Formats: sequence, structure tokens, C-alpha cells
Amino acid sequence: MSKLVQSHELPDIIRKPLITEKATIALENNQYTFDVDPKATKPQIISAIESLFEVKVTGISTQNPPRKKRRVGQFIGYKAAYKRAVVTLAEGDSITLFPDV
Repeated sequence: MSKLVQSHELPDIIRKPLITEKATIALENNQYTFDVDPKATKPQIISAIESLFEVKVTGISTQNPPRKKRRVGQFIGYKAAYKRAVVTLAEGDSITLFPDV
């Protein structure tokens, strides 16, 4: 049984929005891309997005790619693990990624 997430932990699930060329093109389809905690589940991500941005999520896709090796001299290590979530919002909802300053 999964652990219920408390409301004060929801901001920790969403790390940052991704602003790449592919993510910007997806904005036309009302899809937003976020870096999320690798241990977060889809229901946790959905509840975090809905509570933080006050929108309705209609779909979600996640990618959890394998870690990549990195070498510094004779030492071999790994890059940090990450997880991406592509969230589709309901018609009429939007998230302001670039607020007017």
C-alpha cells in the first residue's frame, strides 16, 4: 500500500518545469513538462500539480531513464537520477511558466 503524501510534501515532488524546444512545442497541446522526484508516483504527481497550480490534470506520462556513467580521471561515477513528467491539462486550464515581472 502506498504512503499518503501530506500537503506540505507536495512542493517537494515537483522540482522544476522543463523549458526545452520539445517541451515548448508541447505547450500548444496544453502539455507541460516537469522534472519530478524519481520516487514519486503518478497519483502523487497529479495531486501536486493540481494543488500547486489549481488546474485539472487529464493525463500524465512519465519517463524514468537509466542513469548515465560519468568519468573524472580514474574515478567512475553516475549522473544524478531524474524523472520527467509530461502533464496534459483540461481544456481552458493553463500554467504561467513566465510570470510578468
